[in-house]
Amino acid sequence: MANAKQVLAGISTSGRRNRKLLLSISGCLLLVAAVIGIVAGVNSRHHDRGSDVTTLTPSTHAILKSSCGSTRYPDLCYSAVAAAPGAAAGLATQKDVIEASLNITTLAVEHNFFAVEKLLGKRGKSLTKREKRALHDCLETIDVTLDELREAARDLSSYPSAAKSLTQHADDLKTLISAAMTNQETCLDGFSHEDADRRVRKALAEGQVHVEKMCSNALAMIKNMTDADMAAERKAAANRKMLKEEDRVQGDESAWPEWLSAGDRKLLQSTVVTPDAVVAADGSGNYETISAAVAAAPEKSSKRYVIRIKAGVYRENVVVSKKKTNLMFVGDGQTSTIVTGSRSVKGGYTTFESATVAVVGAGFLARDITFQNTAGASNHQAVALRVGADLSAFYQCDILAYQDTLYVHSNRQFYVKCFIAGTVDFIFGNAAAVLQDCDIHARKPNSGQKNMVTAQGRIDPNQNTGIVIQKCRIAATSDLQSVKSSFPTYLGRPWKEYSRTVIMQSSISDVIDPVGWHEWSGTFALSTLYYGEYQNTGAGAGTSSRVKWNGFKVISSATEAQGFTAGTFITGSSWLSSTGFPFSLSL
Repeated sequence: MANAKQVLAGISTSGRRNRKLLLSISGCLLLVAAVIGIVAGVNSRHHDRGSDVTTLTPSTHAILKSSCGSTRYPDLCYSAVAAAPGAAAGLATQKDVIEASLNITTLAVEHNFFAVEKLLGKRGKSLTKREKRALHDCLETIDVTLDELREAARDLSSYPSAAKSLTQHADDLKTLISAAMTNQETCLDGFSHEDADRRVRKALAEGQVHVEKMCSNALAMIKNMTDADMAAERKAAANRKMLKEEDRVQGDESAWPEWLSAGDRKLLQSTVVTPDAVVAADGSGNYETISAAVAAAPEKSSKRYVIRIKAGVYRENVVVSKKKTNLMFVGDGQTSTIVTGSRSVKGGYTTFESATVAVVGAGFLARDITFQNTAGASNHQAVALRVGADLSAFYQCDILAYQDTLYVHSNRQFYVKCFIAGTVDFIFGNAAAVLQDCDIHARKPNSGQKNMVTAQGRIDPNQNTGIVIQKCRIAATSDLQSVKSSFPTYLGRPWKEYSRTVIMQSSISDVIDPVGWHEWSGTFALSTLYYGEYQNTGAGAGTSSRVKWNGFKVISSATEAQGFTAGTFITGSSWLSSTGFPFSLSL
């Protein structure tokens, strides 16, 4: 991931080039600055369009003030919505305020997109190759953000709905807005802190951060509204609810998360799967490359489309775009079907772009495959698998690299019986991700490096994101085992301010340092993070010498721990049940 310690090659600038670049950036982002000024609702009594706050009716003022009171940026929330056309007459409920806020945020995102496009267009000659790559990452993440905000607006318009439970509706909305927020950070993280592209990052930051704050406000209001509605529902049916909860906690341990359907569960577990397409490097299938098979797959499919990938080594970088929904990769075994690449940050790529396989299309499944990045320990961030696909699951997959192996970028994800190996921050990102019954191994890093199993990136306390490692085995690869005393290894460190990671019911070997966790930089995030451990075993599981941070806790309550199980943490319709992967919903 992008951080202050990155070492970037091939970037050199002169004072003349820097001045030219700054002028270019400033010019193309004037539009964004103007939009931010409008959207932020900088109102005065001399506003000549009649949309300043003094025109609001008492009832509109009250509902707007009340709704924005639950947000982290209440002044921005109030002024932005109050300045919107029609605000004086159109706000009767908290839901109305949220809808207006989402519409304003979407407008700001659209203008951010146009500004980046303009920068890459007429003024692109002033940019380095790496800066262009980072800006293309921004275009991708901004484009996905627009989809997420529009889907959230559609989902909100039908709230509450008989088609969804309140819990599911709330989780879907929070997932969409959490992912939209994460995308703004991802855009900025693509730029290093070196003098060259730091200037581009600074120019983009105002627009991205503004959208992030607007998303944060919408998320807080959604949480406030749905929490209140769910509390009322529980109060109205307390006895019935208690019985359901008791049944779920004490139910079949082999049950799958409810979002995986019976059909997908069968696909994941069955030894015989009838594919829609076959990839074979030797020419015996429909396609010789995975990328060709993905390109030919249907777009926006509501049905499962299975691509069998025969045994072989596939040297390619594969992207499953947002339009390729409900795809499934079925390999011939973790050691037989291998997808491998070697892109890295030191090689000139962004962390986001370095992934050997990147999955964005919702409903993605994979089984019996190895995802690998062979860039090595010396080339900094080099991702084997990046996942931003909502309701995605991986079964019996190997995910192998060094720094930044598995990028759990955003949305809801599930990993079962996988083998994941790496060095620095090798499971990182800001998805709601549960890893269950996996083998997670630190490997030998470069001299002077420390291993970090996780680096979770939650940026807002209302995001429903985090990394949960349940019933797994945390240990060392053979190359590290013999020299583990020379390379301290920790369960994780806080990449972002509200980093959240829970390790529970797992076996932790003595490769993990007794303090357990490591700081990112000084006291950053140590009071705002949430790091929890629950019922772990093994030589490295002792908690008596763990860090004393305010945000760290040894979980003692089964009720609190239950909140991080697959059945609760990544709930949503029946997607887990559909995969056919064996998993556990509860503790």
